[in-house]
Amino acid sequence: MSRFFQEMLKEMQVCNCCGALGEKHPLYTIEADFTVTLCRECIYRFFRLIDNSPQTAALQTGKTRRTPSQMKKFLDDYVIGQENAKMALSVAIYNHMKRLDCSRAKIRVQKSNILLLGPTGSGKTYLAQTLARMMDVPFAIADATSLTEAGYVGEDVENILLNIYHSSGMDLAKAEKGIIYIDEIDKIACKGENMSITRDVSGEGVQQALLKILEGTIARVPLSGGRKHPNGDMLDFDTTNVLFICGGAFEGVEKIVQQRNGKRSMGFGAVQADQKDNAFSWNKVLPEDLIKYGFIPEFIGRLPVIVGLNELSESDLIRVLSEPKDNLCRQYQELFRKDGVDLSFTHDSLEEIAHRAIERKCGARGLKAIIEEFLMKIMYELPDKSGVNKCVIDRQTILTGEAKYSNNERKKSMEMDISK
Repeated sequence: MSRFFQEMLKEMQVCNCCGALGEKHPLYTIEADFTVTLCRECIYRFFRLIDNSPQTAALQTGKTRRTPSQMKKFLDDYVIGQENAKMALSVAIYNHMKRLDCSRAKIRVQKSNILLLGPTGSGKTYLAQTLARMMDVPFAIADATSLTEAGYVGEDVENILLNIYHSSGMDLAKAEKGIIYIDEIDKIACKGENMSITRDVSGEGVQQALLKILEGTIARVPLSGGRKHPNGDMLDFDTTNVLFICGGAFEGVEKIVQQRNGKRSMGFGAVQADQKDNAFSWNKVLPEDLIKYGFIPEFIGRLPVIVGLNELSESDLIRVLSEPKDNLCRQYQELFRKDGVDLSFTHDSLEEIAHRAIERKCGARGLKAIIEEFLMKIMYELPDKSGVNKCVIDRQTILTGEAKYSNNERKKSMEMDISK
């Protein structure tokens, strides 16, 4: 490249690759043996080409990949119960990682997005977060309730891609291989089969808008968030290798499953409520049940892996409190240790906490709220208590809010004897 041509391009302030004017697009100057000016879009394209090159693929083949059994073992350390869900997710993630390698081959392997169904507090969001931590990839959570059709008050579906772009540290190549969890997906189901005057702007319209993103497309994402603007900065985001995990409580879907199985809920021969609860399993939900629930067939087709999570029992909640590596009991013990106090929970206290969570029908999500209720007074008074080094929480503490303390007078006397 001649010196004259370099000076001319420099004065014109244009991208040396696509010719974009610097007045409309931010330009970046790269100085090496010669000077090159590139726009942001061209830089993103170069990074994408480097990431998908055979040389990069050869470097990645040396990395060890966790097997499904190793993934499930990792999940067992943090998630209690839901054995079938952990097994299905481990296989789905394993196939997804293999699919990233197949993207450079001649055979195109379709994406296997995941749909998690289960009651509130069964561990849907926590499973997705634990998977992202295990895979060490960018992870973002989006709420489907805030999404609306283009042109209406709310958020465009492209904004969920902006969340994972920010969580990756503005690294587009890394963000395009991350995991996005869309929570409350059941809230975008069609409101009903009958047409009404009011447009369902957060139902079928949002499902239609999500189709291409779930399948894989280059979406135009506004960097400033919110609605798209013709003169705003846009980001080309390729969703081909993004794994989408959708989760929802799907309240009322059990009635659809029972109708399909021929069970009556009213009149003579109706199934009793307790019998229905015992007979229903979230793993029995089929795609046709979700279509009848209010989803279009094209949307369900983009979520081929359907995983059901059953409600946690009282024994499961006791294990949630005490067994995982980052269980709630251990978290509060660490907080009390900062004040020099050893905190311990008796087994009957864990039973009472789990029993209250079952009564409130809040699952594992409500355990922390229950603990905060009876520990609030203790955590308020404890820093002002002198000579206390141990606190015991039993069932009586949960009922009355009064904990059992022990002081360190014996410890001081032993130290005095040693000093003598």
